[in-house]
Amino acid sequence: MKNKKGLQISFAWLFAIIVGAFILFLAIFGTTKLIKTEQTIQDAKTGKDIGILLNPLETSFETGKTTSLTLPVETRIYNKCNNNGMFGRQIIQISQKSFNKWTETNINVGFSNKYLFSESYTEGKKFYIFSKPFEFPFKVADLIYITSSLKEYCFLDAPEEIEDEISALKQKNLLIENCANSEKVIRVCFGSGSDCDINVNYNMKYVEKNKGKMYFEGDALMYAAIFSDKKIYECELKRLMKRIGHLALLYKDKSGFISRIGCESNLNLLELNDLTNNFESSANLESINYVIEDIKEKNEDNVLCKLW
Repeated sequence: MKNKKGLQISFAWLFAIIVGAFILFLAIFGTTKLIKTEQTIQDAKTGKDIGILLNPLETSFETGKTTSLTLPVETRIYNKCNNNGMFGRQIIQISQKSFNKWTETNINVGFSNKYLFSESYTEGKKFYIFSKPFEFPFKVADLIYITSSLKEYCFLDAPEEIEDEISALKQKNLLIENCANSEKVIRVCFGSGSDCDINVNYNMKYVEKNKGKMYFEGDALMYAAIFSDKKIYECELKRLMKRIGHLALLYKDKSGFISRIGCESNLNLLELNDLTNNFESSANLESINYVIEDIKEKNEDNVLCKLW
């Protein structure tokens, strides 16, 4: 009889332990899911906030602008580019460190009117964001470059105008000459050099890094190539060409309108539209630039009937 009662007590305790463990599991599981959900929401919000922060950097002035962004935790800003559709899409995805692990989220924050140039992802707590207007031949967009404070870019033997611009920006991770040797320094050489991480041929208009070449026209695209992965650079460039093509058609319509009042522009805007529609890579920029220079010259010479 005593043995039977003892067995009953043991079973009751065993049942209580099992039920308690199950409740504890549900509590831990629910809390973990809640934390992940809250982190996903926070990642999405941070991505949206970054997009909003980029707005004040968009300017009609010729000079560049810079600002900084400091986040409370270690953050990775993933730069994703999609060139499908009319203007393609700029996509930002955020991952932040939580409990010493990077969060995983599939939530993308997208913009159709922004052009962000960076590595595939940029990591740190503090980021520098630098923008510069891109004209080709009219104002197309403001190009935005994002870098981490964990990396410093040392510009060696740069043309005077580039040195002056970088000095005027006063962005702490952009340096001119006399750069300390450390793992965080990326050496950007305008000319030959065996210990360079990035080589810029300013005359032939290309940037060479990671054994790949990215061609550019103008300083805005030069900076884009310096700070970008090749894949990002080429994708964003295709998006810009789509925008140029549409703008060319709008200016063509405008030229037809002002011709009614005796203003003749005679610009090769349809040819420009055709070239941008058939754009494949940055290697095509040189051929497009011949048309761009012709359009720009004719528009500037036509003082009384400028289209832009």
